Amino acid sequence: MTPKPWENAEGYPDPTAYNALRPIMQEDAALEGKVNFLIKVLKFIIAESGFELLARIELKDKKTGRCFR
Repeated sequence: MTPKPWENAEGYPDPTAYNALRPIMQEDAALEGKVNFLIKVLKFIIAESGFELLARIELKDKKTGRCFR
C-alpha cells in the first residue's frame, strides 16, 4: 500500500499538515524534474559528441545544498 500524503501515520486524514506541506512537496517535485531533465540533456550532449559516460553524474543545488546522484 502506498503512503498517502494527506493521511497521518495512523491512516487518519490530516488536512492541516497536508496543506502546510503541499507547497514544499510541489517544490521538491519540480526540482527533481529539473534535475532529471538536465541529466538527460547532458547524456544526450555526451552521446552526440561521440563520447561515452563512464561514471555517475553528481549534481549539487546551489540554493538548497541538496546533492543528486
